[in-house]
Amino acid sequence: MKVFVVSDGPFGERAYDTIKKEFECEYIILDIPKPESIDDFTEFPKEQVAKIKSADILITYILNPDITFDLVEQVYDNVGYIIVGAWKGKGLKNQLESFKNVICPDIMCELVENGNEIFDEFVSKFGKPKVEIKVENDIATEIKVIRGSPCGGTNFVAEDLLGKNISDIPTKAGLRIQHYPCRAGRIRLFSDEESGRYKAATFHHDAFEKALNKRVSK
Repeated sequence: MKVFVVSDGPFGERAYDTIKKEFECEYIILDIPKPESIDDFTEFPKEQVAKIKSADILITYILNPDITFDLVEQVYDNVGYIIVGAWKGKGLKNQLESFKNVICPDIMCELVENGNEIFDEFVSKFGKPKVEIKVENDIATEIKVIRGSPCGGTNFVAEDLLGKNISDIPTKAGLRIQHYPCRAGRIRLFSDEESGRYKAATFHHDAFEKALNKRVSK
């Protein structure tokens, strides 16, 4: 599995640092020439395009929507699956997802399997949080991250809650993910950053609650 994280600068490095622990991964800052007019089609360096086309999974953190679309349009036929981590507006989302191997998640920690073999292999490790918890005397003695957010937030929460009493661990998990700090919402380029943060908090709360319930049911 070869994963490329492609950015125009501000975002993506944290995802790269997390993903490279599980998969072969490369972080690419696009060398984007300034177009002569706003209607010009973006011409990316041939070397970068050729490299990107070899990806099994391409994750884009490009803030310019036109550049995002131009890149996806040029490489989607060669890449196994594309995850657009930064996008703005349902019109762009619909355009991008008209390519059948492209997904534009609201936040990166909502990704789940969709039946595509390549995508599902990636999502077996990164996406909607899934954890296992071992407990002794109401203390979390081991927290194993089965699937974590690409930003590394799930691992941060798991490490922070290790050794804590399990009584309020789900609530603490939802709160702690926001102290990572969680960029959910901000990277979507919307003013409503709080909705993304709330989703991330809910997913982590539910993951830890489910893990505790499984432990109790054994």
